[in-house]
Amino acid sequence: MPTLLWILLSTLIISALSLVGIFTLSLKEKQLNKTIMLLVSLSAGGLIGGAFLHLMPEAIEKVKESNENILTVFIFLLLGLCLFFLIEKILHWRHCHDGKCEIHTFAYMNLVGDCIHNFIDGLIIAASFVVSIPLGITTSLAIILHEIPQEIGDFGVLIHGGFSKTKALLLNFITAITAIIGGVLGYFLSEYIGYSLTFLLPFAAGGFVYIAASDLIPEIRKEVLLKNYLLNFGVFLLGILLIYGMRLIGE
Repeated sequence: MPTLLWILLSTLIISALSLVGIFTLSLKEKQLNKTIMLLVSLSAGGLIGGAFLHLMPEAIEKVKESNENILTVFIFLLLGLCLFFLIEKILHWRHCHDGKCEIHTFAYMNLVGDCIHNFIDGLIIAASFVVSIPLGITTSLAIILHEIPQEIGDFGVLIHGGFSKTKALLLNFITAITAIIGGVLGYFLSEYIGYSLTFLLPFAAGGFVYIAASDLIPEIRKEVLLKNYLLNFGVFLLGILLIYGMRLIGE
């Protein structure tokens, strides 16, 4: 099978994972509301874990391979964080009036972060398949494993942000399609991908840290019941551990 076809198949499977939230369509609103904060907590943990245990280690490896200054990684981490800060303010001005928002800005921020993350996943998959088919398959499996908990959490964030279940499912799938775009682009620009990932990975990590720390964790902190707060915190830690576990399996 041609390399490009392998890339398309892998990125299509990863995009389809965004539809994991379809299982909630049969849930009643009361049942869904009970699970939303758990999904938000899972997403926050997944974003923090993804930034520090997945994207940053990968970026540092790329820097070592290209003999760049390791400080470059942290500069782009900060750039990503600062840009997401700016984007959120712009979205707030555009969609919120008199302090009222039908859709919370953190839901839009999550979509922006997802687009960048999935696009980078597509680039990584393409770069791996160009080297060899077995490496591409291994890399794709590793990405699939860490995407499952992430997509579940992302769906919860969109629901909590004000989107309907159907719209959240659709938007989650649309953002996931950027993996296919990244894969195709990565295939045709394969000789440049390795170097560009040195900057894209920490940039995405900065966005992840901003979304988790500025938007999602404050939502978790609003819980007033100690029992529920501790449960949310436990799920937050679970999100981090899942990313770490998936990374170990991927290696």
